Amino acid sequence: MKLFLQDQRPLILVYIGQLLVVTLIYRLGGFQNTSVSLYAVLISILLLAGYLIFRYVANRSFYKRLEQAHRPDGPLTGESRAETSHTPMAEALHLLLRSQFRYYATELDSYKVRIENHIRFINQWAHQMKTPLAVIHLIIQDEDDHRFAAIADELDRLKKGLETVLYTARLDTFERDFYVESLPLESVVRSVTSEQKRLFIRRRIYPSIRIDADLKVTTDEKWLSFVLTQLVTNAIRYTPHDQGTIYFEGFRREHQTVLEVRDEGIGIPPSDLPRIFEPYFTGENGRRYQESTGMGLYLVKEILTKLGHDFQVESRVNEGTTFRILFAEDT
Repeated sequence: MKLFLQDQRPLILVYIGQLLVVTLIYRLGGFQNTSVSLYAVLISILLLAGYLIFRYVANRSFYKRLEQAHRPDGPLTGESRAETSHTPMAEALHLLLRSQFRYYATELDSYKVRIENHIRFINQWAHQMKTPLAVIHLIIQDEDDHRFAAIADELDRLKKGLETVLYTARLDTFERDFYVESLPLESVVRSVTSEQKRLFIRRRIYPSIRIDADLKVTTDEKWLSFVLTQLVTNAIRYTPHDQGTIYFEGFRREHQTVLEVRDEGIGIPPSDLPRIFEPYFTGENGRRYQESTGMGLYLVKEILTKLGHDFQVESRVNEGTTFRILFAEDT
């Protein structure tokens, strides 16, 4: 109704102005019968009101649909023609919106296909790159020369980079690529630390695991392992050589199982702490350590959110950082 009155406002104003002008002309012409003039004005207003009522009834669904289009839950332009007015303007506008909707829907489908093809290519490429990396690792694993040890370190970096690419590409299709099961938390943590043993040895940092063997969590092992790998990599990267231990502690708290990953590194400045989960944000520490990409904690946040696990971060400069993953217990 409001939109209809706004649309008809110019007509109403012009009509009132015209009525006043005609009445004034009759007055100036010597016609002095006030009752007849008022009667004519009343009849004219009734005719205008009848016309407006007819127009509103005929176009009520049309105006209602236009008003709903401004709401977040308003109807889409591609919906059926239920309750659509049959006036020429409403029909023409409906045809225009429908043609535009079809055009943009086609464009959107085209972009979706391109993105899916790009993600498929990235996945295939990353898997193909793993083969030569594995071959190179087999070739150099029995060599004692320090140069081969350096090559092995670079291979580890390449492997982690490929894993980051793969998991980033899979985020949009997360629902198709996860399997929830009850897992012993200690074995998952030990598996991750074992895979990162070269990194621990190279930096001379010791992992300390204090988790009960019977402590279990309901989650996806592959995605959780990737999250822990990111946390371990960050903890080692920002811990000085020969000066630290990374602590893994698991315990129950109220209705949750908590996994703490605590390091003795340089910590996170308070000004950077609110932004560490933003993509590509490296912060003050990232500028000091050039290996940082700003994607690790972003992926951690996205994956834990999709898995339904809460998390907390505490950090003090020059004292270390504690990252907690909170697993809800089964009811």
